[in-house]
Amino acid sequence: MPLQIIQHTPLWVFAVFAALLWLGVNAMSTRTASLPRVLGPGLALAGLSVYGAITGFGASALALTAWALAALVVFGWAVRRPLPRGTRYDSWQRVFTLPGSWQPLALMMGIFGTKYAVGVALALQPALAMQWGFSVPVAALYGVFTGLFVSKSLRLWQLSLRGDRFGGALTL
Repeated sequence: MPLQIIQHTPLWVFAVFAALLWLGVNAMSTRTASLPRVLGPGLALAGLSVYGAITGFGASALALTAWALAALVVFGWAVRRPLPRGTRYDSWQRVFTLPGSWQPLALMMGIFGTKYAVGVALALQPALAMQWGFSVPVAALYGVFTGLFVSKSLRLWQLSLRGDRFGGALTL
């Protein structure tokens, strides 16, 4: 059965996996990046999380409520967390210096793995989408990913605004 699942997986899914793996591995080393390049992947992955909740569970008010509550709670917690030590924004060059970390890779693989596993589960048993014991926890997990991705993007954007206001480099 696992071989059949892989054989029936569209090729673009493997391309998305490879791109996320590449991005995650690159994030393990200290790097510099512009604001759009820093915000883009996080917001795109937050969008993938929202997309997963909506396509997986449709208009289920309970699932969408679970997604929204989880996203808000995690966002509220994570937005107060400091950025990793060594995160820096240089307003003259308009680039961030981001310390290497395994966390982006883990989050990217987490959202990809969740979306893939849910897709397979729903392809094999479409009725799962209507069972709250499946839809609510999965939608809440999508919400956790959304809250984490959006909070990090917001914290980086705020750092860039402070750097622009002070006209120099800001380091955390």
